Amino acid sequence: MRKFTEEKELRELSKYANFSIDSNGRRYQEKKCEFRTCYQRDRDRIIHSKAFRRLKHKTQVFIAPEGDHYRTRLTHTLEVSQIARTIARSLRLNEDLTEAISLGHDLGHTPFGHAGEEALSEVCSTKFEHNKQSLRVVNYLEKRKEEIPGLNLTDEVRDGILNHTGDNEPKTLEGKIVRISDRIAYINHDIDDAIRADLISIDDLPQDAINTLGKNHSKRIDTMVRDMINMSMGKSDISRSKEVYNATRKLRKYLFENIYFGSLAKKEESKAIKLLQLLFKYYMNNTEQIPDQFRLKESDFTTEQIIIDYIAGMSDRYAIKVGKDLFIPKPWYVD
Repeated sequence: MRKFTEEKELRELSKYANFSIDSNGRRYQEKKCEFRTCYQRDRDRIIHSKAFRRLKHKTQVFIAPEGDHYRTRLTHTLEVSQIARTIARSLRLNEDLTEAISLGHDLGHTPFGHAGEEALSEVCSTKFEHNKQSLRVVNYLEKRKEEIPGLNLTDEVRDGILNHTGDNEPKTLEGKIVRISDRIAYINHDIDDAIRADLISIDDLPQDAINTLGKNHSKRIDTMVRDMINMSMGKSDISRSKEVYNATRKLRKYLFENIYFGSLAKKEESKAIKLLQLLFKYYMNNTEQIPDQFRLKESDFTTEQIIIDYIAGMSDRYAIKVGKDLFIPKPWYVD
């Protein structure tokens, strides 16, 4: 079955696609699956990982919102995957590779969203970057087999995870699709959540950008996706029109200036930052309380890095629970 799928890719996908049979392979050699291609196997490993399940209790933008419909890091990941797969399928690129990168791209995100990144960056010797932490998760922290570190994913999936943000572009077109789809997803769903929270209205958004992209959530996504497909069809790179690209940048700039920093919904961030920094300092002085699963044997893993791995892996509610257990006095009774 795997060979049939690999041959089908060669027949049906674009010459610019990344074919499963041509993968650069894994860090550690393994016997191939009878039924799944290497990228399908990577997707399944990510979905079945503990880090993936924890995303449902990690903040996307709004910390502890009152309501069931605000996005979490997990729903964001699923929206990125849906958008990216649609684009990859339309361009006849490798949808399985695209899906695997999408599902794994935020595995290293801290609790409390970007506030968590800020908290760890302030107390650590190097800047915390969630894309690099996501790569650490799949390379080392998630365990499948005792004798093989991490999930042992293919080179193409790991490259896409690492370079979904930051200065470097992914090597594959599938990775480039995920990089842009990530922004399409968060720009639009963060606008949707901010409107739901009555922080902004549609009239507050840059109207020239709205006129270009659309006045509602689905129309804006449709415009961005269609533009990417039309501009990239039959080409060796992923492109967008200047008009849609500029409108998208305006919306992103508006969100950074009005939602991501200083908005009413972000008022709890200072508490989240203080909590994670307290946890970091506590574990630096009490390293024996770090769970054994984070005490990896690689010689270049410093105590600081082990603590970062532990805290970054926490969900919002687990970080709050640990903070209560460590820093909030408990009542005691005498019979």
